Amino acid sequence: WTGMWCRTGLAAGARRALATAATMGGNGRAAAAALVSERLQVAEGCLARAPADGTDYAAVIGTHNGHFHCDEAFACGMLRLTDRFRELPIVRTRDPAVLEQCKIVVDVGGVFDEAKQRFDHHQRGFEETFSPEHKTKLSSAGLVYKFFGKDVLSTIAAACGVTLSSELVELLHTKVYEGFVEHVDGIDNGIDAFTGDKNYSVTTHLSARVGHLNPAWNEEASVEEENANFVKAVELTTGEFAQHVASLLTVWLPAREVVEKGVKSRFDVDSSGEIVRLEMPCPWKSHLFSLEGEGVAKLSPGDIKYVLYPDSSGAWRIQCVSVEELSFTNRLSLPPKYQGLRDDALSTAWGIEGCIFVHANGFIGGNKTYEGVLEMARRSLAEPHSE
Repeated sequence: WTGMWCRTGLAAGARRALATAATMGGNGRAAAAALVSERLQVAEGCLARAPADGTDYAAVIGTHNGHFHCDEAFACGMLRLTDRFRELPIVRTRDPAVLEQCKIVVDVGGVFDEAKQRFDHHQRGFEETFSPEHKTKLSSAGLVYKFFGKDVLSTIAAACGVTLSSELVELLHTKVYEGFVEHVDGIDNGIDAFTGDKNYSVTTHLSARVGHLNPAWNEEASVEEENANFVKAVELTTGEFAQHVASLLTVWLPAREVVEKGVKSRFDVDSSGEIVRLEMPCPWKSHLFSLEGEGVAKLSPGDIKYVLYPDSSGAWRIQCVSVEELSFTNRLSLPPKYQGLRDDALSTAWGIEGCIFVHANGFIGGNKTYEGVLEMARRSLAEPHSE
């Protein structure tokens, strides 16, 4: 194995960094799971309950009873991840007299008032969004995340052993909203994720899975059973959210340094400046688009066409950069005449030793050596294409 890594150019330092990153990612996700488990525990009874005599509602999170949705379950879970609300049980009711006494109320009451800690979104005239740049109207989940999300992110980061600068908190606050919270807002408010014709349906998203925790229309359930199922929804949404954040903190964020180093040294790889070499495989796409937007090392949007990186077998990959982060359209695909070819047939056709494959859609390919994959990239830049 040592010989293979050396031949393919993955240095010992990169191997150690890759092993450290893998350990950090696993530890981070385990720490996030432990945090959620601890924060959603109560000393006795159920985390979510119906109103009861003798309850101090001034120390309670209020939300509505009955059929529950993803947004209020998620909102309640996020509040439990803040230091301010971590000990508060949840009361589920529509009784205005009870809700009036609650320390904070989400998804019920017809009022949005940050100062009064009232976070409903159903009232006429409500048009709050995450920021002026975002179009999706917030649900109770988005409202709680907008005003308490930075505290929640800091709590998860501390559990994962990650220290965040104020700049990174701002970066993550927006990224987590767009990558996790916004779709909950959109679905709850009946906002389509796209315009135009739909090619297929997604029926297993988080909101749908929460919906399945409700009793069926022809199934009887007691108030206690309904509240217990609501707690399952809180655990589901908060657990997946914490895992998402932990992955960003311990897997995605460390990759930025790897990508930025590749961007800054791109002219050492090829004089065109259109090829980036990464020292190790990592989630690079979102970082590349961010670095382009920031103009790091005089990088402009559209400059990079190909990214080269070693794979787990010791070979090298060439991957095309898409026109947009979530697009399947490449800025410059690998040449059509080589798409779908493999091994000796590909090496013979292209005249490059060690070729492994070019995908039939032309977005990725492989070679046994770094020198070989770099030659694939250079010739792809030079050859005529018909996209």
